[in-house]
Amino acid sequence: RAQEDFAKAEPLFKRSLEIKEKALGPDHPSVALSLNNLAELYRAKGEYAKAEPLFKRSLAISEEALGPDHPDVATSLENLATLYRETKRISEAEPLEQRAAKIRAIKR
Repeated sequence: RAQEDFAKAEPLFKRSLEIKEKALGPDHPSVALSLNNLAELYRAKGEYAKAEPLFKRSLAISEEALGPDHPDVATSLENLATLYRETKRISEAEPLEQRAAKIRAIKR
């Protein structure tokens, strides 16, 4: 993904997600990370409709598994907010950014 070779990266991200879901269950924090990585790939490609539900699922898993104030939750909030900003949905991005900032302030 870092090299923007999305055609090669996408099947690897999908395979990683499948392996983690099978090995760890669908609600494990590692699954949330894989969802986030795949969503970031789609966001980078401009495939926002594919990215958004993955970001949302990643966020939900992180909140449930790690708690609402965990730094990984802040990362998920920031990533979803970035997607909203890129799609001109500022009113949806701002509360996520504010919540992420509060989490980051707590953990310092």
